[in-house]
Amino acid sequence: MPQATSLSSWKALQEHHDTVGKSFVLKEQFEKDPERFNKFSFTFENTADNSEILFDFSKNFLTEETLQLLVNVAKEAGVEELRDQMFKGEKINFTEDRAVLHAALRNVTNEPILVDGKDVMPGVNKELKHMEEFSEAIRSGEWKGYTGKPLTNIINVGIGGSDLYVSSLYLRAVTDVEIVAQ
Repeated sequence: MPQATSLSSWKALQEHHDTVGKSFVLKEQFEKDPERFNKFSFTFENTADNSEILFDFSKNFLTEETLQLLVNVAKEAGVEELRDQMFKGEKINFTEDRAVLHAALRNVTNEPILVDGKDVMPGVNKELKHMEEFSEAIRSGEWKGYTGKPLTNIINVGIGGSDLYVSSLYLRAVTDVEIVAQ
């Protein structure tokens, strides 16, 4: 898989940055275009809970040309195909030759996610349930630190967005310091 920086679309994006990006002033963009928010924000329906999700790019250093150049990079890099492969449980993590299962952690509809023909959701749900029980034991004071006292603060040392996402879901109410190594 080629690096994005080697793509012709990336080179066009870099040229755009070199000419437009360095002189871009966001405040001036809003003054020039009162419709900037409407142009650069998108709302999507979240079918899992029938809510709406707002993506607002208007406050980013972005023009219509920038947006098109970014889309070109994504297309040339095959992001759409990789997205589809990710949701199918295909092994797109080429450095570790394994599936990327971020979607499984956020699969609130519990639809099967197959990896090598096996649904991984029962295992994911088991781990999420374990995290919920562990977190509740911390919140209730049942789980004690090495001093024998209930924990009041947690410092989570981990890697990756999924780690941060799941940790924030279950540990957000905890307030003493214990280091949880992963």
